[in-house]
Amino acid sequence: MSDARSKKRLTTVNARAKVKAQAARPPGARRTDAALIPGSSVHASLANEIGLRIVRGDYPPGAILPNEAKWSETFNVSRSAVREAIKMLMAKSLLASRPKIGSWVEPKERWNLLDRDVLAWYATSPDREVFLRTVQEFRHIIEPEASAFAAIRRSNEQMAEISQACREMGQATTLQERTRADTRFHLAILRASGNDLLVPLGVLIESALDHLFVFVTRETSDQPRAQALHEAIEKNIRLQRPAAARTAVHRLLANTDDVIGRSRR
Repeated sequence: MSDARSKKRLTTVNARAKVKAQAARPPGARRTDAALIPGSSVHASLANEIGLRIVRGDYPPGAILPNEAKWSETFNVSRSAVREAIKMLMAKSLLASRPKIGSWVEPKERWNLLDRDVLAWYATSPDREVFLRTVQEFRHIIEPEASAFAAIRRSNEQMAEISQACREMGQATTLQERTRADTRFHLAILRASGNDLLVPLGVLIESALDHLFVFVTRETSDQPRAQALHEAIEKNIRLQRPAAARTAVHRLLANTDDVIGRSRR
């Protein structure tokens, strides 16, 4: 048999084997590449997939997860990759594990909700209303006073960063451009507050703010009003008026509360 005919026959056999394997795949199973995130390792991508399933409720607190062999078969990955993924989720306090028992989902109050990955999974879970309320409550607690401190303590460079983000919000032509500028605006204010604890906290909730601002921007039909509310915050920080900056943030938060409230009706 010629090399060309042998190669053609091998290609046909491989194609048939692939079709057969796909047909035999268990319901709900995904191809290896379906679970992978570009630029991520196999175990990080697997942790992302399992973590998302946990946060969205596929595996409720107390549930025992499939064993290594099952995960390995489902995602067509090595058992060592599964073990590393489970370790990552344990580090985020989503899982606990014990020999002869396996891994189980921890109670929600133990989850590290300030972890970037957990926040991202939480933001895409079906219970979006709870997520939005949680982020808004955090903002009510932190942002008014942070803005007042920023009005007192901000440097010229920090003020330029706040002003630029505000301008970019108004000039944005896409949802993504606006929401990213919105997030930069609020994170810049946290940095300008001069409180060392707020800076890492702001960075940690960055993905949560992104998801919230995408939702609010899509839901509101009065973008000029939203922009004016942000500009009032920028102006009062620039003019170093702490009380007025605090009030301006309260007005913005009240407007966001209204948008979220209308979405529930």
